[in-house]
Amino acid sequence: MIVALLLIILFSAIFYIRASRPMRQAKEEAIQLAKEHVDIQRVDQFYWFTREETYFSLVGETEAGKNVVVIIPKTGEKLLIFDEKDGLTQEQARAVVQELAPQERIKKTTLGMFNDQVVWEVMTKGNDELHYYLIDFKDGSLVHRLPSQE
Repeated sequence: MIVALLLIILFSAIFYIRASRPMRQAKEEAIQLAKEHVDIQRVDQFYWFTREETYFSLVGETEAGKNVVVIIPKTGEKLLIFDEKDGLTQEQARAVVQELAPQERIKKTTLGMFNDQVVWEVMTKGNDELHYYLIDFKDGSLVHRLPSQE
């Protein structure tokens, strides 16, 4: 009985490590690329965003103590770098969605690009359906909602 339990724990640990490997590798590569363009010293958040294209986003602090947002296309070209204060934080984007859909529960928040616009994607669940709200990073307006309310 104990051997079976130990085997289950071992296989679960191996499965978890293998499943999280792509995320860890993407984060490491994104940080390395960001450091080539900005003196980011600490990374507080990492996001993997996919809509029409895939983006990796970092929120962190520079050597000078400035909070920055770095958005990196999967291709690694044309990084976007912003002061965090020039846009909404993750918590502010969540608050916008809570006002739009108070009956829905927020499941996940991700930062990326949609139609050449920096957006927070806030995934919610309500009425046994998942909804995706794309909130403009700069002003907090609703850019898009999936599934649409038509």
